[in-house]
Amino acid sequence: MKRITLLLFLLFSVSLFSQQKQVDELNFTGLKRTKESFLRKLVKVKLNAAYDSIVVTTDIERLKRLPGIASASFELKEKGEGTYALTYDIVENFTIIPGLRISQANNGDFAFRLSVFEFNFLGNNQLIGGFYERDVFDSYGAFYEHPFLFSDKLGIGFSYQNRSTQEPVFFDQGDKDYRFESKILEGNLLFSFDFHNEAELGVSFIDESYDFIGEDPVPGAPFNLQADKFTYRAQYRYVDIDIDYQYFDGVTNEFTGQYFQFLDGGERAEEFLNDFLSLRNDFIYYKKVKERGNWASRVRLAAAFGNEGSPFAPFTLDNQLNIRGVGNTVDRGTAAIVLNTEYRHTLYEKGWFVLQGNAFVDAGTWRNPGENFSDLFSLNTTRLYPGVGVRFIHKKIFNAVFRLDYGFGVSENSTNGIVFGIGQYF
Repeated sequence: MKRITLLLFLLFSVSLFSQQKQVDELNFTGLKRTKESFLRKLVKVKLNAAYDSIVVTTDIERLKRLPGIASASFELKEKGEGTYALTYDIVENFTIIPGLRISQANNGDFAFRLSVFEFNFLGNNQLIGGFYERDVFDSYGAFYEHPFLFSDKLGIGFSYQNRSTQEPVFFDQGDKDYRFESKILEGNLLFSFDFHNEAELGVSFIDESYDFIGEDPVPGAPFNLQADKFTYRAQYRYVDIDIDYQYFDGVTNEFTGQYFQFLDGGERAEEFLNDFLSLRNDFIYYKKVKERGNWASRVRLAAAFGNEGSPFAPFTLDNQLNIRGVGNTVDRGTAAIVLNTEYRHTLYEKGWFVLQGNAFVDAGTWRNPGENFSDLFSLNTTRLYPGVGVRFIHKKIFNAVFRLDYGFGVSENSTNGIVFGIGQYF
């Protein structure tokens, strides 16, 4: 009886093994600019190994996250008994993207930002590009990033920015305008541990200055400050998103820690510019709603430690960063809580074009310099802005979402405003 049982078990095992699908051919179709050798290095399917539907599904999602790829699917064809050919069918994005951002500067003048970026440089999803900005003063920057230079898990990035803006600085006697200028040279190591977990380590050298440009200076306040500093940055991202053109479903979480170390500066720099630690966490939730809807929400928590009393606070209240309609750099704080939630609905879709409408609520509160964390829960520091907007989307161009929103301020002394930009707000 034992021999019969053993024989049946062996026959079952052989039968099960013989029924396994073995991938002995891997193909890519639809490639125009993206290099096939790059994708072969990136995907996790292995030749002459058993077919695993979970691995293939993971590959598809990873491919769709690449800037150079708009969509991906697969086909499995039998070649012979137990052997199969796996084909990944790729729909590529156009990835040379110009950008335009228009707003009103703090002095009431017209402000704009022009940029151009290539997100699939040399066919292996390198990023290269730069920007020019006019916001009272001139700013510019250049960026390069190769996430997969050394392997499918390790890459590098570099950037240089020369930024000059008019910024309000908030003293007890009232806010005063300063010209803020910073020259930033940054280098980064980029890590991709697995499909869901990514990280960056970076260091920046920054030449920073503040120059008073207003009238009636605050007694005792500096006319100018200048200091060099190093910034050490660590960032961790968890990404679990299913992307289907304009629809997102899933969650992301991004935590960023930065330590700012000031070097020898000019007169009075040590009095106002202190070494400090900055922590920020963004949690984003996306939910596909039936066939045409998408709900998106972001919660941002931020706090600085070590410079709580400095009027030159690190976190900014701004149209393009956190609350639509509030204006450009209208407030600063040493801690913040921000909630953005919106419902996006596809109003019209044909071929590559999508018209999307949205309704949103942006809310946030800031801790003023020198105040306690309880300041975050004061109505005096709270902003609430509901609003509506439209999106013009090209499905075959990476991040080609032309965004126009109008926010209505409902808090005391609030303003209303239009916000125009490229890409979804979050």
